[in-house]
Amino acid sequence: MDRRIDKGQATRRHLIEVATELFADRGYEGTSIEAVLERTGMSRGSLYHHFPGKDRLFEAVVESVHTQVGESALAAVTASGATEPHDLLKAAELAWIRLASEPVVRRILLIDAPTVLGWRRWRDLEAQYGLGMLKTVLQQAADTGHVPANLVESFAHILLAAGNELALVIALAEDVPAAQATAEAAVEEFLARLLRPISEPAKRT
Repeated sequence: MDRRIDKGQATRRHLIEVATELFADRGYEGTSIEAVLERTGMSRGSLYHHFPGKDRLFEAVVESVHTQVGESALAAVTASGATEPHDLLKAAELAWIRLASEPVVRRILLIDAPTVLGWRRWRDLEAQYGLGMLKTVLQQAADTGHVPANLVESFAHILLAAGNELALVIALAEDVPAAQATAEAAVEEFLARLLRPISEPAKRT
């Protein structure tokens, strides 16, 4: 029984890996079930045992890519050595917008997922995988007097939406390096203003 379970899990992982490559390269509409079957060498019955249709396979791919992005972002934050809320948030936001230029993230998460999954499901997944880290760091900022405690939840949603919008701008840009450099500068400036100590007045520009 354990071997059958392990084999089934390995089959599912392989289908997701192959489908990820195809969806990233050809897009959702350009990828057929037949292409997945041809690339994996599996039968239609084997695929449908794990995924009732292409839409469910795509959703599994989206969740897998989200997990990989989260792991990469966490690794980047850890590697930065950041300990202060401002630096932690900056490391997390910069990691995300830098990942936006990668073909898998660009095509699957930012271009196809909102349309294929529908806005509500796409937003739920974005919140599930990205909101927790932002809320944790913002709570630390609130504890040190840099963010009003009653606004932690709202600020987390604002940062999640802003990060996604910047990532989409980068993903659709003709000059990706230029768009990414501008986005990184904007993130640093925005966070510096957002996380100014509450008692410190804002500078007039």
